[in-house]
Amino acid sequence: MENRLKNKNTDNTDVWTAVRHLHKAIAAGGVDLKLLALIHLRVSQINSRSACVYASVAGGRKVGDTDERLHNVAAWPEVPFYTDAERAALRLAEVATRLQDGAEGVTDEIWNEANAHFTEEQIGAINLEIALTNFFNRINRTIKDPAGQTWG
Repeated sequence: MENRLKNKNTDNTDVWTAVRHLHKAIAAGGVDLKLLALIHLRVSQINSRSACVYASVAGGRKVGDTDERLHNVAAWPEVPFYTDAERAALRLAEVATRLQDGAEGVTDEIWNEANAHFTEEQIGAINLEIALTNFFNRINRTIKDPAGQTWG
């Protein structure tokens, strides 16, 4: 796969400033960086975006997560490597990402489960991470950025 965007590092400072502000807002939410990387990874897996999956695994390792947890997040409901809070966040990420026709979406049960583990500020950061990851996944789908290359 070849990137359709030949110069992805253009000098569009408004775009990159906005993205940096979103990242800062997520970081200020008080959510463990390992969990944010897991969310990014799971959302990217659902969307089948290889570049974002690759970046998520690298990011998870960078913040100290294990290969065992990173490589098993696709099967998180079936493996013992995640806390109840992480499971609530991953469930929220999955249902918020799946927008296909007829998808139930975020039910009160799923929302209340996340709410039991996180503060309102943390849930805001988690939701923003989910949305930003989906944003990048959709850009990647359009421009076909190959795995192993990064933005910035």
